[in-house]
Amino acid sequence: MICGNGGSAADSQHIAAELVGRFMAERPGYAALALTTNSSVLTAVGNDYGFDHIFSRQVQGLGGPSDVLLVISTSGNSSNCLLAVREARVKGMRVHGFLGNDGGELLSLVDFAMVAPSTQTPRIQEIHITMGHLLCQVLEEWVQHSD
Repeated sequence: MICGNGGSAADSQHIAAELVGRFMAERPGYAALALTTNSSVLTAVGNDYGFDHIFSRQVQGLGGPSDVLLVISTSGNSSNCLLAVREARVKGMRVHGFLGNDGGELLSLVDFAMVAPSTQTPRIQEIHITMGHLLCQVLEEWVQHSD
């Protein structure tokens, strides 16, 4: 599961597409879900519980202990990402972060973080999508070599 806001929402969808489809290698699709794409869920949860809960409710309903949550936040302080991480912990999930600036509050809550060391959102986003591509490449190579 992957989540983020604004440009990070777009990155969430981009990375999920690379994993479900393919990045560079011809292989079976990997299970990946951007939590930013279901407009009915986003608007229902946003209306009934508030925008802060749009990701955590999905993690609650869909996540399990063998799943991983990747949070993408240029500030490291997005409240809806923070709540998603807390819910992932309840579900026993591992959590990773693509963060910016100094990592924000999320830095201390994730199992592993890649922090883009910049205060400029465009530079952080450029680093995040590069990290996303590297993640896809590492996963493809790891699976190829584990067969």
